Amino acid sequence: MKKTLLYLRSGSVLTLIAFGALFSCQVDEDPSEETDLILENTAVNEQLLTGKANHCTKGAINSVRNVDITNPVNAGKNDDRTCYSNYFESKVGNTIYGNYHIRENSNQFETRLQPRIERSFPRANNNRGSYVQFKGTVRILETGKTGNAKDDGTYIAQAKGKHTGGGGSPDPAICLFLAKPVMGVDAQGRTTQVSFDIYREQIITRGGSGLSGRRVVKLTNIRKGVPTAFELKVGFRTVDGQKIHYANAKINGKNYYWNIPEPNRGRESGIRYGAYRIKGGTARIQWANTTFKRVNR
Repeated sequence: MKKTLLYLRSGSVLTLIAFGALFSCQVDEDPSEETDLILENTAVNEQLLTGKANHCTKGAINSVRNVDITNPVNAGKNDDRTCYSNYFESKVGNTIYGNYHIRENSNQFETRLQPRIERSFPRANNNRGSYVQFKGTVRILETGKTGNAKDDGTYIAQAKGKHTGGGGSPDPAICLFLAKPVMGVDAQGRTTQVSFDIYREQIITRGGSGLSGRRVVKLTNIRKGVPTAFELKVGFRTVDGQKIHYANAKINGKNYYWNIPEPNRGRESGIRYGAYRIKGGTARIQWANTTFKRVNR
């Protein structure tokens, strides 16, 4: 039986060969996610910069989406769909963090969709025992804030995967991890974001979106700027003879297990992380110590 393992860490790739296998490679509107790895050289439409994409910063207006620095500390291929800020790195204590900053109305490529800077990885197949696993340390400094609580927040990571039988986006999200701001008073007496409630926005049915297609489940709360361990493992397994498609997270050492609906329709498992969705204000997410592992059975 063929088995492929892929490891990525801090921009380096280590391939392991086993058994003779060879290496092989909330609620939001997003009909075309998996142009993720199709990063064509599309010129920026300057008219968009005075239309919906009106929060652009000089130096962050790029003509392609695969903009990155040399040898980034964060693992994965960068997908930059914001003209507000490029990916950059900064040091906090002894740790180097990758920074993902986005602002409302700053997606210059798809002005009807939400801005993002996310990193993506190769997908795992749907054989039992196959999975992808991401680990990292996240610091949340700010997330989207509007006048309507349902529109607050920013996604920090998501599980992805196509399915058979049609329905929904061509490359749908399975579940997204949404950080919503909790307001409070800081040491200077100012009202500000002091912590973040973390939710799992999970599909009810394959391809589900909107209020009828996804359910939002609160998981935990993390303090502003506090380094927090985050893990996500997505894959297929067998339980009591039944095929299970799972997306299991661990946040600050606590497990949050979830089985994805209609496992037999699932074709693959994928993970993305960074900052995605901002319907008001700005979002500032930092990631460090990122690793990725893929196993194909």
